[in-house]
Amino acid sequence: MPASTHLDTAITELRELVAFDTTSRNSNLPLIDHVEAKLLALGAVCERIPSEDGSKANLHARFGPVVDGGVVLSGHTDVVPVDGQPWTSDPWVLTDKGDGLLYGRGTCDMKGFSACILALAPTIAAANLKKPVHIALSFDEEVGCLGAPALIDRIMAGPVKPAMVVVGEPTDMKVVTAHKGLFSVVVKVRGREAHSSLVRDGACAVTHAVPLMQYLVDQAQAMEAAAPADSPFNPPHGTLTIGEIKGGTALNILALDCEFGTLMRPCPWDDPHAMADGLRNRASIIEAEMKKSAPEASIEIKVRSDVPAFAPEVDGAAERLARQLTGDNSTRVVSYGTEAGQFQAAGLSVVVCGPGSISQAHQPDEFVAIDQLDQCCVFLEKMVRVLEA
Repeated sequence: MPASTHLDTAITELRELVAFDTTSRNSNLPLIDHVEAKLLALGAVCERIPSEDGSKANLHARFGPVVDGGVVLSGHTDVVPVDGQPWTSDPWVLTDKGDGLLYGRGTCDMKGFSACILALAPTIAAANLKKPVHIALSFDEEVGCLGAPALIDRIMAGPVKPAMVVVGEPTDMKVVTAHKGLFSVVVKVRGREAHSSLVRDGACAVTHAVPLMQYLVDQAQAMEAAAPADSPFNPPHGTLTIGEIKGGTALNILALDCEFGTLMRPCPWDDPHAMADGLRNRASIIEAEMKKSAPEASIEIKVRSDVPAFAPEVDGAAERLARQLTGDNSTRVVSYGTEAGQFQAAGLSVVVCGPGSISQAHQPDEFVAIDQLDQCCVFLEKMVRVLEA
C-alpha cells in the first residue's frame, strides 16, 4: 500500500508532464502554460521570467502568507534528447510495465519531482501556512543551468524572500549536501594558412593552441594536488578535461583555425575564474606572437557555462529540514551538478533531495520507481505540516 494519499495524483501529473517534449532545443512554454494554469486556479501568485528571445520561460509561483521565510521547491523543465537511444517504449508516453517502474523521458530527471509538487499543490493551497511555499521551475538546466540565474534574481528581488531551497534532482530521496560545479570554455584560434615549409609566412592555429591546452593540463594536475586529504568527493579533486578539438586541413598546411573546448568540474574550494583569467593571460601573449607574422590572427575565449559548486553548510537550515522529513542522517555528496550552487550563491540555505536515481538520468528507457514518487509525496506532506506549525 502506498504511504501517501497523493501518489495516484502524482502519477497522473507525471503522465501529463512527460507528454510535453521539453528537450532543451525546444520551447518549454506549452508545459509552463499547463503548470501555470493549474497553480493559478488554486490561488497561487505566479510570475514568468522569460528567456531573452521569449521562446522559453521560468515560472515562479507562491502559496501562503506574504512574509519572508519558507521553502523553495526547485525543479527544471527541460530534458535531454532521446535521439539515437534504443528506447523500447515511446519516451513521450508514461509507460507502466507492471514492474514498479514508470518509464519516459524526464520521469527521473526531473519531472517526477514536479509531478509530486503538482499533486500536493491543492493541499498546499488549502493549508494554514505560517511560512510560504515557493515553486521555482527553470528552463535550460541541461545545457548549462542557463535559466536559473534570472529566476533566482527575480525571487530574491521580490517582496517575499525565502529562507531555504530543496532542489529535487534525483537522489533516491536521500539528502545531498554538496556537489561539484560546472565551468566550460570554448577557445577559438585564428591564424593564417601558408605552406608548412614557410612558417614565417603564416601562423599555425593548431600549433599555437597547444600551449593553451598544456596550460589546462597543468591546471588539472594542480587541482589534483590541491585537494584536501578529507575531501568527500569521488574523485577527491576537481577535474578539468579537454573534450573537443578540431582544426587544420592537411599536414603540410599551417592551420587557419583551431577550436577546442574544456570542461571543469570544480570542487567548492577551486576557483574556475582564476583558471580562466590565467588562460586569457597566456592567450594574449600567444596572440601577440602570432600577429608578428599574421596581423589578422586572433584568439577568442568564451565561457559557455558557469555553474558554481554547492558547498556543505554548517548547520544549514535546509539540510536540517530535509533530514527531519526523510530521517536520513548520512553524509552524502555527489560529483554531478545542479542549480543548488546558484541558489546558494544568492545567500539561501540549500539541499538536494528528490525522487529517482541519477543512474537513470539521460538513459534510454529512463524510469522512476513508483515507490520513489510515494516517498517524495510523503516528504512534501510532512513539509506542509512543518510550515503550518
